[in-house]
Amino acid sequence: MKDLFSIAGKIALVTGGSRGIGLMIARGYVEAGAKVYISSRKQAVCDQVTAELSKHGSCFSLPADLGSESECNRLAAELAQREPKLHILVNNAGANWGAPMAEYPDDAWDKVLALNVKSIFHLTRACLPQLAAAGSEADPARVINIGSIDGLRVPMLHTYAYSSSKAAVHHLTRVLAVELAAKHITVNAVAPGPFESKMMAETLRSFGDAIKASVPLGRIGAPEDMAGIAIYLASKAGAYLTGTVIPVDGGITVRPS
Repeated sequence: MKDLFSIAGKIALVTGGSRGIGLMIARGYVEAGAKVYISSRKQAVCDQVTAELSKHGSCFSLPADLGSESECNRLAAELAQREPKLHILVNNAGANWGAPMAEYPDDAWDKVLALNVKSIFHLTRACLPQLAAAGSEADPARVINIGSIDGLRVPMLHTYAYSSSKAAVHHLTRVLAVELAAKHITVNAVAPGPFESKMMAETLRSFGDAIKASVPLGRIGAPEDMAGIAIYLASKAGAYLTGTVIPVDGGITVRPS
């Protein structure tokens, strides 16, 4: 039981790992002893964050723009050249777009759905050989998709493509969980509430007090809260869990309206 929550020695790939939720997870994994590859669109930023995290453990940079299938395939191929096994894939890379309904552009849908939903499918499929090689009946490989509470409830802001994409992420998680179970791969989703991140920065500046007041636990999520759920899902403690969507939101989604 003493190693129930250990991920030491596991290989992880975290997309969107240079900031926000992805960085919280990547840092938690590095400090917990995993060998972590982080991917983000800008190489300079990815390299800079990797250098910082490497002070605390094993971390490597693999930049990619995951808005296209070809880039998902390239990232998986580059990882495969370095690692024959992948124990943990965190699909976190994502985009948001807010505008009133009358002004909402068609290309917002294309950009957001391509990155938030299609990249999860493409990258998971491309990484299947390494994931299958890492998984066993007792300790499966893990795919962890980052959804949102905005995919569980109607959001206050005009983020039509974003909230729709996150609802799709949650259901894609269930579909993939059934599809990949026989390969000893679990697939789960985390649905974060409000956390300090670049994507949430403007919203928190404008509505921070109201958002905090809406959280039953009375605070914005901390990096340890996100690292904790990610470590749980990747460890032996989470080995019998698949097809779930876990809100990490301080109780927002269960609060009476």
